[in-house]
Amino acid sequence: MDFTKRLLQQFLVLAEEQHFGRAAERLSMSQPPLSQTIKRLEGGLGVTLLERGPGGVRLTPAGAAFAAEAQRMLDVRSAAIERVQRVAHGLEGDVRVGYVSILSYRHLPGLLRAAARELPGLRIRLHQESSVTLAEMIRSGTLDLAFIRDPSPVSEELAVHDFVVERIVAALPHEHRLAGAGSIDLADLRDDDFVLPGATALPALAQQAQLACRASGFTPRGRAEADDLTGLLSYVSAGLCVSLLPQDLREFPIPGIAFVPLRGASPYLETTVAAVHRPGADAAVRRLLDLCLRHTRAGVPRGA
Repeated sequence: MDFTKRLLQQFLVLAEEQHFGRAAERLSMSQPPLSQTIKRLEGGLGVTLLERGPGGVRLTPAGAAFAAEAQRMLDVRSAAIERVQRVAHGLEGDVRVGYVSILSYRHLPGLLRAAARELPGLRIRLHQESSVTLAEMIRSGTLDLAFIRDPSPVSEELAVHDFVVERIVAALPHEHRLAGAGSIDLADLRDDDFVLPGATALPALAQQAQLACRASGFTPRGRAEADDLTGLLSYVSAGLCVSLLPQDLREFPIPGIAFVPLRGASPYLETTVAAVHRPGADAAVRRLLDLCLRHTRAGVPRGA
């Protein structure tokens, strides 16, 4: 038997009023159709739900049990509809978010707090990888949203939003001759050994380092290479090399490293963190992205 919403509501109103006339009035219907509906319900169940008398009706034990089940079915139906609507509007669901390592310290904690406060129905699943790998995971659908550094190599089929623009600074070992300077020219490092970003894992940052140095009149002398920022930091902290890194790293007390600002207005001395997603991203991804952009200094879409 099909327990429609209307049927369940009719029975529950009758169970509350214990009178066909009053129940029919509440339901904005005449009494005969209500009586016929309840008879069909009892016939379909094969049980008597109501004891009828001159003063009204009274629930049988079976009727009381069915009233409880009817209310439960309506509650489940209502909850299901509400959840579907919340998912459709991006207020509930799972969002798979990728990020590069350093962002987990600088930006992610604040974003997770904001999401917990403003979008409590979203479950955010985090995944850390290199920028190149994250962009491919977005393209393939393995991730929904990713925060990557230097989005220039990202496929044109993806939507990219500038998230944060950071200044590049010199990362020097503490014992370096310029570690205590207020600022330096990049050319001051022409005779130093560099640890450079890997061209495959960090292509844009690697190109920036080369172009920035050449614009300052020299080619960086690469002693070592690393595929992520933590690797670059390790070489500098060991006292073996200097490097060019985002200024936000200055906020972290990294042993053995001094971050020194670079003078000049070269376009190669800035690096962009971007949010990347597929153009057809669902409502939950769009809501989370909007929240992220509202909580940062940048937010101008590119190719969205």
